[in-house]
Parts: sequence; structure tokens; C-alpha cells
Amino acid sequence: MQGDPGVAKSQLLKYISGVSPRGVYTTGKGSSGVGLTAAVVRDAASGEMMLEGGAMVLADRGVACIDEFDKMREDDRTAIHEVSFLYQEQLTP
Repeated sequence: MQGDPGVAKSQLLKYISGVSPRGVYTTGKGSSGVGLTAAVVRDAASGEMMLEGGAMVLADRGVACIDEFDKMREDDRTAIHEVSFLYQEQLTP
């Protein structure tokens, strides 16, 4: 979605992610392509490393709303486009 500043694009994305059964809202400004797909985190209780799904994984078969997509690095945007394209191929009969 594109538009002039101040026309409520961010509010619309937040609303869409809220009404979608599997909607996730995030901003591209502080995100990387890797972080949007998965992250390795340390469990606070056990201290073990574990894999945690990012916004794209959590929104599987739902809607991933990424605000300020233009603020992401070019290689991160490319990685997200590749993941989205591969997912579309899997859904095509």
C-alpha cells in the first residue's frame, strides 16, 4: 500500500492485522528479513537456545502487515519477496 504521509496507512494495517484471524503487524524499520522469518532466542527458564517464528511464520495462511517496508535494507526486502513467491508456488494447485 502506498500513499501520501498522514493518510492513515499505518492505522489501516494495524486494523487489518487485528481483524484477521492470523494477522501480524510489524514495522520494517527495525526488522530484518531473517528476523521476520525466524530468530534464535535463549529460554529464560532453562537457558537453552530455541527457534522462535517471526512475523511471516506467525501469519502463515493469514496476513503479515509490514509497515514502513521502504525503510528496510534492500537485501532484506529481496529475501521477503523470495519467501512470499515460494509460498505462492506451494499454494498453486
